[in-house]
Amino acid sequence: MIKKIVIVGNGEIGEGQAGTIDAADFVIRFNDCRSYGTGGSRTDAVAVCNTGRPAKAMLGSPEWRAHPGVVSAREIWSVRDPEKFAAMRAPLAVSHPDLDDFCDDYTDAFAAFCAETGKAHIVIGKTVHEAVDASLSAFAPAPYVVPSSGMIVIADVLDKYAEAEVMLAGFGHAGWEWHPFAAERQLVDRYIWEGRLRRLGADIAATGRAPYILSRM
Repeated sequence: MIKKIVIVGNGEIGEGQAGTIDAADFVIRFNDCRSYGTGGSRTDAVAVCNTGRPAKAMLGSPEWRAHPGVVSAREIWSVRDPEKFAAMRAPLAVSHPDLDDFCDDYTDAFAAFCAETGKAHIVIGKTVHEAVDASLSAFAPAPYVVPSSGMIVIADVLDKYAEAEVMLAGFGHAGWEWHPFAAERQLVDRYIWEGRLRRLGADIAATGRAPYILSRM
């Protein structure tokens, strides 16, 4: 039974968090596992962007395939439902023509990699993505393209492992301009306020923030 899960983003890891991360029952990292090392080494799952340039870069990289985090992972999670992203292609061609390869799908290639390496391949369904969009709407985000992979994974884990203690490390809620990071921070703070989630170490200073409390009134 999985009792403690740590979702490790690619942001700054607080001092002393590596031991707590490695002591968890299940650890999830992202894409190129930049958190590996300073954020411990245990890696049970790697959540990947399975569309667009990040997917193409990972699959074409011998270094990614040989990364100790990727090698040790028992599961690869594709965070982008192919059906959902196929439907996004035409609207994005109008609203964001520079993202012409954003919806290029590499899900089958990740599945093949998993078959070759004896890993389970899990695709996070579009219902999770759509539920995250609905939850984020409460915080009136500026126009965005998609939630971040981190937000999708958080929502999926909270749904699938409702009885587990779920912790975050390495989440700075900053990065690509077309992710709704400000709203995502508020949504994560709401989950923390509800007792469904907590941040490790120094990140705890970000909990209990006023924007969520105000949004509930």
